[in-house]
Amino acid sequence: MIARRTLLASIGALALARPAAAQSFPTRPIRMIVPFPPGGPIDTMGRMVANDLSNRLGQQVIVDNRAGAGSTLGTKMAAAGEPDGYTLLFGSSGSLAVAPALYTTLDLDPLKAFVPVAKVSLLPHVFVVSNDLQVKSVKELVAYAKQHPGQLNFGAGLGTPPHLLGTLFKSKADIDVVYVPYKGSANSVTDLMAGRVQFMIDGLITLYPLIRDGKIRAIAIARAERWPALPDVPTLVESGFPDFTIDAWTGVVAPAGTPATIVAKLNDAVNAGLRAPDSKATLAKFSAIADTGTPADFGAFLAAALPRWAELVKLAGAKVE
Repeated sequence: MIARRTLLASIGALALARPAAAQSFPTRPIRMIVPFPPGGPIDTMGRMVANDLSNRLGQQVIVDNRAGAGSTLGTKMAAAGEPDGYTLLFGSSGSLAVAPALYTTLDLDPLKAFVPVAKVSLLPHVFVVSNDLQVKSVKELVAYAKQHPGQLNFGAGLGTPPHLLGTLFKSKADIDVVYVPYKGSANSVTDLMAGRVQFMIDGLITLYPLIRDGKIRAIAIARAERWPALPDVPTLVESGFPDFTIDAWTGVVAPAGTPATIVAKLNDAVNAGLRAPDSKATLAKFSAIADTGTPADFGAFLAAALPRWAELVKLAGAKVE
């Protein structure tokens, strides 16, 4: 009986200790893994969030760039971290949705390997055409493609969002167009400007400067609402594709098993940072908008978004061994 009382007392003490630990969290620096090289848009947004967390939590948040293997190296490293709130991953649609479906040997299910902390941003995709192609709308492009089967090209790296979204559009529009594989997006964009490929659906973050400078032409935004910076460009919904709404996104996740109280504290700090004017200005530079919410909101979003991207990978037939 005495032993049982001792055990129950110990269990009760542990239960009380967990909220206390969460209240004192963090007591040491936090590592935020970014699975991309320094200097890019995702890295810059990750550093913005890390700085906000540092200011609001009173502890340094160290950005750890772990690029490699199509972002899977850093993602696996974060999944293997201790579930104590001191290891975070700054994830994205590329690293959490596309890469796990594309890399067949990865053997990592993000929905099981991580707990959602906070969604950070949405980044729209834009449908663009070469200035050499004399079409002014999606409807005109579809009509042209049907009249000239096999004569329009779209270029992109294998398994990248431009490849997946171009394939999705080809399927939905029921047109015969040719996918041209590239090693990187820079070369495909260069060929788009030169007229060697005729259209592309890629992130506005990449293409907006070229649209603004008149080097390529935007004919649709792949989301439900028009984008403020391009108010005259219709959505794909308006253009006759009612379910073609798919943003890129970023967010913070932690290893599975991280206590909910710690997750909630991190979520509050991320959301507070995103509401600040300087954070909104930083995101605007990348044609992105803040998207705050609870961990449950982000979890529901991931549960819907990850299978959708996996289906796009399957539709495109893209695989990396």
